[in-house]
Amino acid sequence: MSERATDGEDEFGWLEEVTGDEALAWVRERNAGTVADLAAGSRYDGLRAGIREVLDADDRIPYITRRGDFRYNFWRDAAHPRGLWRRTTLASYRTAEPEWDVLLDLDALADAEGENWVWDSAQVLRPAYERALVQLSRGGADATVVREFDLVRREFVADGFTLPEAKTFVDWIDADRVYVGTDTGPGSLTNAGLPRTVREWRRGTPVAEAPLVFEGKPDDTYVTGHHDDTEGYERDFVRRGIDFYRDELYLRDGDTLTRIDLPDDAIVTVQREWLLVELRTPWRGFPAGALLATGFDAYVAGEDPAFVPLFEPDPHTALAGYSWTRHHLILTEMHDVSSRLTVLTPRESGPWHAEPLAGVPELGTASAHGTDADVDDEYLLEVTGFLTPTTLSVGTIGAGAEPVKHAPAYFDATGLVVRQHFAVSADGTRVPYFVVGPDTDGPLPTVLYGYGGFEVPWQPTYSGTIGRAWLSRGHRYVLANIRGGGEYGPTWHSGAVRENRRLVYEDFAAVATDLVSRGLTTAPRLGIHGGSNGGLLVSVMLTRHPELFGAAVSQVPLTDMRRYHRLLAGALWVAEYGDPDEPDDWAFMREFSPYHQVRPDAAYPPVLYTTSTRDDRVHPAHARKMVARLLAQGHDVTYYENIEGGHGGAADNAQAAFVSALVYEFFARHLT
Repeated sequence: MSERATDGEDEFGWLEEVTGDEALAWVRERNAGTVADLAAGSRYDGLRAGIREVLDADDRIPYITRRGDFRYNFWRDAAHPRGLWRRTTLASYRTAEPEWDVLLDLDALADAEGENWVWDSAQVLRPAYERALVQLSRGGADATVVREFDLVRREFVADGFTLPEAKTFVDWIDADRVYVGTDTGPGSLTNAGLPRTVREWRRGTPVAEAPLVFEGKPDDTYVTGHHDDTEGYERDFVRRGIDFYRDELYLRDGDTLTRIDLPDDAIVTVQREWLLVELRTPWRGFPAGALLATGFDAYVAGEDPAFVPLFEPDPHTALAGYSWTRHHLILTEMHDVSSRLTVLTPRESGPWHAEPLAGVPELGTASAHGTDADVDDEYLLEVTGFLTPTTLSVGTIGAGAEPVKHAPAYFDATGLVVRQHFAVSADGTRVPYFVVGPDTDGPLPTVLYGYGGFEVPWQPTYSGTIGRAWLSRGHRYVLANIRGGGEYGPTWHSGAVRENRRLVYEDFAAVATDLVSRGLTTAPRLGIHGGSNGGLLVSVMLTRHPELFGAAVSQVPLTDMRRYHRLLAGALWVAEYGDPDEPDDWAFMREFSPYHQVRPDAAYPPVLYTTSTRDDRVHPAHARKMVARLLAQGHDVTYYENIEGGHGGAADNAQAAFVSALVYEFFARHLT
C-alpha cells in the first residue's frame, strides 16, 4: 500500500461499499474502540444523561402545523422513541396540558411490522382533511416509503396510494389523483438520484403506467409537480431543477406547459393573485437579494406589469424569509445576523404598506409565519436566543400575539453573556461571529462552530444540549457567520463558491485568530465543530490550519471532493463546489479536498469523525476514507458510525444523545 494515493488511485475505495462485509467489519472495529475509550466514565455518563433529558423533556415546546380545525404535531419522548403523530385544537393547545388525539404510533407500527420506521412527513388532503400521504424512512434515510392514511379510521388505506422506498415527491391533486415523481425504472431518476419525471397518478392504477406530465434531463437535479388548491386560484405547476440554484417554473394547463419567463436563479413563488420573485443576481435594475412582486395573471399573459420592490438589501441587512397570511405578507430580515420582522399589506399599485412586527430581541432570532394563508391572518411567532429559551406565540395581524408555549431553561445562564464581534478576513472583509460564555476575561476552553455553504444563514438559537454539555461547565461557544452562508444575502454566498471557496476557510481562520487575539481562548484550548458542509469545513481546516486549534469534530462530512459527485446525492452540489471531472475545476477543488491534502509529516490536533451508515445524502465513505488515511499515516483520529440515523446522524433521541455526548466528551478531554 502506498503511503499516499495519487489522484488516480484510492487505496481506501473499498470503504465506499456501504454495507460491504469488509467495510462494516472496519466500522465495527473503530466503533468498539471509540465506545471503550470515550463512552466510559462518570463524565460521559453525565453528559449523555443530561442531553437525553433535554431531548426527551415533557415540557419542551410541541411545535404545530395547522390543518383545518386542528393543530398537528409529531412528538418523541422516552416512552415513545420513534414518535407519535397527533393533533389537538387551538383552544386545547393554549392550555398547559393539551389533550392530544394520537393518529399514528410509530413505535407500535414498527413493532408490528418489524421495521425501524422514522417519521418524515405527512401531506393532508384539503379541504376535508380526511386522508394523508405519510412518508416514512427506514433508519432515518432520505429515501422514504409512501402510504395513504385514513385520518377518520386511524389506519393505512389497504388499496390506497402506496410507494416502495425511494427518493420520492408526491402532491395531492384531488382525492383520486396525485402528482408523483419516484423510481419507476431506468430513466426515471436524475444523476443525483432524485425524480426526473412527473406523472399524474390515478388511484387504482400502476404508477409506472401513469401519464407522463414532464421529463427532465439526466443531469438535472430534480423535477416536481404541484397542485395549488386555493379556492378561485386553482393552478398546476411543474418545476425543473437545472442545478442546485437554478430552476424553471412551468404553468400546466391540460397538456400545455407554459414556462414562466423569469431568471432561472431566482426563487419564484405564487400566492393567489401575486407573483413573488426573490433575486439571487441583479435583474431589471434591482439588486441581488431583492424581493419583488407583481400580478401573476398579467405577467403570464405577457403584459409585463411593473414589479414592486418589497425588500431591497443594504450592506448590513438581508432577507431571511417570508410567509403569507390571508391578507398580509410577513418578512423576516436579518440585520447583522439578528432578526427584524415586518408586515406588508398589498396594494394594487405602488409600494405595499409596511409596519414592524413587535417582539424581537436584540442579538436574537425571531421568525413568524402564517398558519393558513387561505383562511385568515393568524400567525405563529417564535423568538429565541443563545441564552433565551424559545417562546412560541399565536397572534393575528393587527391584534398582536399571545405567548402560548415557553421552552424550559435547561441550564443556568447566570453570569453568561452574548457578544458579537467582527473578524477581518484575509481580503479585508469583516466577518461577524457570536461569543457565548462567562462574563469574564481570560482564555477559556472554546468550541467554534461553522457551516459556510449553500446560502444557509446561522442565527442565535437556544440549545439545551450546548448549554448543559458545554456552557454550564464554564466554557465558551462561538458561532461564526462566514461567507458561503446567507447571513448577508445571496452575494455573501455566491462570492465564495467554486474557485472562490478559499474565502470560506480564510473567514473561519480569521475568526479563530481573532478569538485568540482578544484573549478569549488559546489555540490549544480552541475546538472546531461542523456537520455536512460544515464537516467539510472542519476537515479543510484540519489539513490547512492545524496550528489554529487543539481539537476538531467533523460530522457526516464531505472529504473526498474528487469523487463526491459520484457518491449518492453528490451530483446535486456541483454548482456549489465545482465539477472535478473538469480539469480546470479540479485544479482549484483539490485545494479544498481534505482527503487529498492529508500529509504524514503534518502535526494535526486530535480529531473525531462521526457519520451514519444510513446517510443516503452524504456518503459515509467520506468520513470512513478520511479516517482510514489519517490512521494509516499515524495521526490521532477517533471514529464512530451510527448504523441508523440518515444525514441527521441519529434515528431517535437515545442515539442523538449518545453521539452528542461523544462529541462533548471529546472536546472536554482535549480542551480542558
